[in-house]
Amino acid sequence: MIMKVEPRDVAPRLATGAFILNSGLSKLKADEGTAAGVHGMACVAYPFLKKLDAQRFTRLLAWSEIAVGGALLAPFVPTPLAGLALTGFSGGLVGLYLRVPGLRESGSLRPTQNGVPMAKDSWMLGIGIGFLGADSRWGGGCATRRRRRRCGRH
Repeated sequence: MIMKVEPRDVAPRLATGAFILNSGLSKLKADEGTAAGVHGMACVAYPFLKKLDAQRFTRLLAWSEIAVGGALLAPFVPTPLAGLALTGFSGGLVGLYLRVPGLRESGSLRPTQNGVPMAKDSWMLGIGIGFLGADSRWGGGCATRRRRRRCGRH
């Protein structure tokens, strides 16, 4: 079964895919200082990551970003599947934003000046969730005429 990418999904797939792929490719070249910074921030939000070496963590993160970005850019990857990858990945980043002190104003979801770059991950989470409902076989629509009537679609 060949699944095509809907025209409405092309722009968000290209934009988020290129952004994430570029981020992953950049992290592959990370020096020790950069890797330590990336790892340190991740460890604040997710303490279990302290078990990993900073360089190893950063390379794993880079390859994860390359895989997610590539899935979004590849037209043969169904949008709901690419959305699942994007939702999982960006959900982890939003968790980072919510858990790292100093990224949000006290008692609020509003980002501080330092948190603005991390707050953008909420957009990727929204796009990923939107992609999950992009195909009726994944729960985004009604498959039969009888079910369409119940859904309010005629």
